[in-house]
Amino acid sequence: MSYHFNKIEEKWQKYWAQNQTYKASNESEKPKYYVLDMFPYPSGAGLHVGHPLGYIASDIYARYKRHKGFNVLHPQGYDSFGLPAEQYAIQTGQHPALTTENNINRYREQLDKIGFSFDWSREVRTSEPDYYKWTQWIFIQLFESWYDEEAEKSRPITELEEIFSAEGNTRLNAVCDDDTESFTADEWNAFSADDKERILLKYRLTYLAEAEVNWCPQLGTVLANDEIVNGVSERGGYPVVRKKMTQWSMRISAFAERLLQGLDKIDWTESLKESQRNWIGKSVGAHVDFKIQNSPYKIGVFTTRPDTIFGVTFMTLAPEHELVKKITTPEHKEEVEAYMEATAKRSERERMADVKTISGVFTGAYAEHPFTGESVPIWIGDYVLAGYGTGAVMAVPCGDQRDHDFARHFDIPIKNIFENVDVSQEAYAGKEGTVIANSDFLSGLEYKEALNKVILELEKTGQGYGKTNYRLRDAVFSRQRYWGEPFPVYYVNGLPKMIEEKYLPLRLPEVEKYLPTETGEPPLGNATHWAWDTKNNEVVSNSEIDDKTIFPLELNTMPGWAGSSWYLFRYMDAGNPDRFVSEEAQKYWENVDLYIGGSEHATGHLLYSRFWTKFLYDRGWLTVEEPFKKLINQGMILGTSAFVYRLEGENVFVSKNQVKGNNVQPIHADVSLVNASDELDIEGFKRWRPEFAEAKFLTEDGKYIVGREVEKMSKSKYNVVNPDDICANYGADTLRMYEMFLGPLDQAKPWNTAGITGVHSFLKKLWKLYHNGEEFSVSDEKASADSLKTLHKTIKKVTEDIEEFSFNTSVSTFMICVNELTAQKCNSRDVLEPLAVLIAPYAPHIAEELWERLGNTDSVSTARYPVCEEKYLVESTKNYPVSFNGKMRFTMELPLDLGKDDIEKAVLEDDRTKNQLSGSAPKKVIVVPGKIVNIVV
Repeated sequence: MSYHFNKIEEKWQKYWAQNQTYKASNESEKPKYYVLDMFPYPSGAGLHVGHPLGYIASDIYARYKRHKGFNVLHPQGYDSFGLPAEQYAIQTGQHPALTTENNINRYREQLDKIGFSFDWSREVRTSEPDYYKWTQWIFIQLFESWYDEEAEKSRPITELEEIFSAEGNTRLNAVCDDDTESFTADEWNAFSADDKERILLKYRLTYLAEAEVNWCPQLGTVLANDEIVNGVSERGGYPVVRKKMTQWSMRISAFAERLLQGLDKIDWTESLKESQRNWIGKSVGAHVDFKIQNSPYKIGVFTTRPDTIFGVTFMTLAPEHELVKKITTPEHKEEVEAYMEATAKRSERERMADVKTISGVFTGAYAEHPFTGESVPIWIGDYVLAGYGTGAVMAVPCGDQRDHDFARHFDIPIKNIFENVDVSQEAYAGKEGTVIANSDFLSGLEYKEALNKVILELEKTGQGYGKTNYRLRDAVFSRQRYWGEPFPVYYVNGLPKMIEEKYLPLRLPEVEKYLPTETGEPPLGNATHWAWDTKNNEVVSNSEIDDKTIFPLELNTMPGWAGSSWYLFRYMDAGNPDRFVSEEAQKYWENVDLYIGGSEHATGHLLYSRFWTKFLYDRGWLTVEEPFKKLINQGMILGTSAFVYRLEGENVFVSKNQVKGNNVQPIHADVSLVNASDELDIEGFKRWRPEFAEAKFLTEDGKYIVGREVEKMSKSKYNVVNPDDICANYGADTLRMYEMFLGPLDQAKPWNTAGITGVHSFLKKLWKLYHNGEEFSVSDEKASADSLKTLHKTIKKVTEDIEEFSFNTSVSTFMICVNELTAQKCNSRDVLEPLAVLIAPYAPHIAEELWERLGNTDSVSTARYPVCEEKYLVESTKNYPVSFNGKMRFTMELPLDLGKDDIEKAVLEDDRTKNQLSGSAPKKVIVVPGKIVNIVV
């Protein structure tokens, strides 16, 4: 019987959907296991073969765990707020909700074809009001919370107000804005309601502040650092500049130490943990204040080397530092402003990465050294970042290479404060064993002693103090977009107020235009009904705003990471109208046992999700502090791009082997226009690119051969392979196994459609094992020892591979198994029934069909996983090499339990031995049981 994979796969996909085969229960006596993929943004392009890689891996593991007796939750949904749908709305006028719905339908169709065991009854979409109601609710809880550093946890803001009323803030150890002033209980109680609100904003875990942001004028929005690549927006490639804006921010910095410590408790790759450690960037040192001469201002700096303070010869401020404009002297104003404008066009990442360019401008102002009183010139330079530390550095050119390079470039003195060290050519960064010199009371001291003493002196004189600093900055939470979660916020006297929980969700309003307004407000500024009636608790027309009972609503929307920071918990209890997740469901599922997704989210989504989980844990809404127990980053499937070569300045294309010696422009060609021999369909290319319809193509023996290059699979590179085509031509089981066969899960590997035929042939061979011609043929006769050995060694190896996520070697093992069983002419149920279960996680459709034909009525997914029985792996015979005078002449299979004499007797009686001896007696017979036989003649 032929392997009709299309009919088989359609049949079982329909069966799974109708019977909700993979629906998980929140009540089960089985142990739980929660497998999750990073949910996709539903783009208009749909899936290409690179997208399902992680999903296939997680699906194999989820199916495996079901077979092993676990109650498995394996849900799927959509991160459905996003900029592409909004850009499409700007271009066409089509509402992003409609575009998103169409894209989701396309994604669902493609995902279903691949045969994933998702529990679709729990599907979430971040853009659905029933979902973002709870994103808004979490935002409100953050607003109504503060961070107690003494207790190391978040607490309700009402408790903070009680503390203020009773004792002010002078003894409070809480995370707050740097410019928060001290006050007594009497002063607090005398403040106006608005003043109290302004003070509380300095403590709230989400707050309004003027922040330095990445502004993209073409997109009309603020971008996160991970949305910028090489100084331009990841989406569209538009220029990005730095500017100050009043934004909502999340006080993630309060959790920095806990985020660091928590990494030791989770099973993530060390490289991923290191990415987060570096991003959090813990450093221990001191805060030092430098007074500015002839000015009421002072500059605070954080340094990890306060022991080098006597080596300071200048200071450098970030060009965006708030004091730059205030302290710059008139004669330097023009030059400083020009430098600030140029710096604003470079992203922070670009500035950090550029270690070769030395640039800066003198402000004309001077600071006073805290110990010597000497004048210290104040410069600005783009190697200092406003958001890191205080945005200012005390420059010690003898101890820091960037300061050294800056000083030499601008001819600033370099003072040496290290004993017996030459710093004329480069800085010296050593610590241990270093002796400080030319440093007053620090001279003659080694690093640690000098460090402790200078901090003591700074604290004694009130010019500084010991401090632990973190690179991690509070996360900007506002976006100037339409297609995002609306903030549940209205403004009274310019101060934010939260909409009550019972009136959530605050839904996105309809707008005529999705662009910012003519006055520069975000797209929600185009809404005509976007005001909050506090009397009737509803959205009303803007024209009714009276600042008495009707107030303006927030015009920004939340960023893309808002909905993805907590979605894992919604899957546990999707559809619950009363809570984002019930207490019972969360206690049962706890958190994600296995999370699979891309490493590009290391310092974005993964960090924010950990932050929100810790916050929700603090406030008692969760029982876990970490969202993901085990995390695996899948590698990327690369595309094999095709290139045609156009002669520069001519409408002529040369074939690949004619490129040498010519000045050519490589142009991507759609891979669908190229055959397996790399030959281009010239006429098809001309139809696809009509601007080249009249072009001349110089061929090789009548063929135009394209160039090939492995690069990221992308629609823009025309190297995308559609999984629908693979499923139609080879089947979903073939696609699943081939993607695993390509190489280790966590490594990048190129796609090659030509290689898929080998996996497809394997599945056809598997099918034939269960059939005799056109008839299903499985025997109830006892399996041979060889076949049982083949089965059980396969069970052992595949199980080990799945536990180690080495799926590529599992596929190879299955191929060896089927080849051996075919050679053994095995058709025994004892072997073929467990084999169907064993391969089911990888190729579920063919496994279901074979399982049914074996006479089973339930889905194969309910079958218990086969157990390896070691007794079948024990070798009972040995294939002895028989040598004559040390030269092996033949092999002989004998029972392993034969003694030395019996082995010798059996060998000597063999006809092949008699032929070798030709009637003469051997001088000696050497037998090593279990190893060799050597006959000396």
